[in-house]
Amino acid sequence: MSFDSLGLDAKILQAIHEQNYTEPTPIQQQAIPVILSGKDLMASAQTGTGKTAGFGLPILQKLHEMQLKTVTKAEPRKGKRRLYALILAPTRELAAQIGENIRDYSRYLAIRSLVVFGGVSINPQMMKLRGGVDILIATPGRLLDLVHQNAVDLSSVKVLVLDEADRMLDMGFIHDIRRVIAKLPKKRQNLMFSATFSDDIKALAQTILKSPESVAVAKTNSASEQITQYVHRVDKRRKRELLSYLIGKNQWQQVLIFTRTKYGANHLAEQLTKDGIKASAIHGNKSQGARTKALADFKNGQIRALVATDIAARGLDIELLPYVVNYELPQVAEDYVHRIGRTGRAQNQGQAISLVCIDELAQLKSIEKLIKKPIPEIFTQGFEVDPRIKAEPVKKATAKGAPAKRRRVDKTRTPKNNQNSMKQSSHHTYSKTN
Repeated sequence: MSFDSLGLDAKILQAIHEQNYTEPTPIQQQAIPVILSGKDLMASAQTGTGKTAGFGLPILQKLHEMQLKTVTKAEPRKGKRRLYALILAPTRELAAQIGENIRDYSRYLAIRSLVVFGGVSINPQMMKLRGGVDILIATPGRLLDLVHQNAVDLSSVKVLVLDEADRMLDMGFIHDIRRVIAKLPKKRQNLMFSATFSDDIKALAQTILKSPESVAVAKTNSASEQITQYVHRVDKRRKRELLSYLIGKNQWQQVLIFTRTKYGANHLAEQLTKDGIKASAIHGNKSQGARTKALADFKNGQIRALVATDIAARGLDIELLPYVVNYELPQVAEDYVHRIGRTGRAQNQGQAISLVCIDELAQLKSIEKLIKKPIPEIFTQGFEVDPRIKAEPVKKATAKGAPAKRRRVDKTRTPKNNQNSMKQSSHHTYSKTN
């Protein structure tokens, strides 16, 4: 199948061809016709499969067709633009990425789109909304702020998109989402996209979607087959030493690393930099300017390692990212799929390595149960696990998707980098975990 066969306008086809899109991905093949038909949609696709184009392209097509019907050259559009489509995303990074894609796809159309999110001044966003926009991409909290300021009118919305809906629930946005929906017209098209669909998401879908079509292009909660996954058992106190060794020995020039906490992300980035590996941290406590700069530096090669919390597990679209490392396993098993899904995107190969200490074996077991297969182990000479160390299990989540408070880390227990161990050769063998 080609994009030409999906009923898209020549101007849209020109734009996506310039983005080097050659043929639609499975989610695009299935979702675009459904959306063009006007039906509601519940779509499940693993991350990195082209979901944004899956809903973005048909929205642009429908909006363009509507403009052609209502506006002629003899009678140009007058007055303020009325909002046609609202796209909700859980994180600033995902919202920004969607906005960038929509701008690329609509470069030859008379369509105005805008991205709004928190962490930056609201006044410039209000100014841009004054003239009206056709497509608004927003995080729920900032959107409600703008609604309360009477800066945006949702009464004309004809298409609502919930992207990464499961993540929005995990992050506690359910009440904000319901407030937004209450302000939308009842007659509209609803599109829900997500990599995973829990029972909570299905319950939410029943209250929003009307007789939806269902599309699933991959097994639920499965990782892309283009990602090679490994587990490396290591003592907790030697994780950072091993990480620096792997980056240096294998000459990784671009690696995305996940930690569980903001403090852990900052501390690890500092330690890697001391080891001679340029690194930055990205998480919710960082200003939007700092997060944008860190991501830009990572993409253009100014830094080799980007250390992130799970806020970055959705929405970071880094072309040809070769390596993802789970420095600490996530509290919620589903987040593992989203983390490693930052690599192996758009038909490219990727590698994901999880550094697992004895405390995290229960989490590893949950992840392997979720993805329905054991993850092969790799070993590095000089970093064998000390059998005398006993487990100190990480506390389980206090609520679904909400990590429990962890005990404070005793920084004095983290030893300085062992230079002798760093010079030892690496020897890998592979075996299946139980």
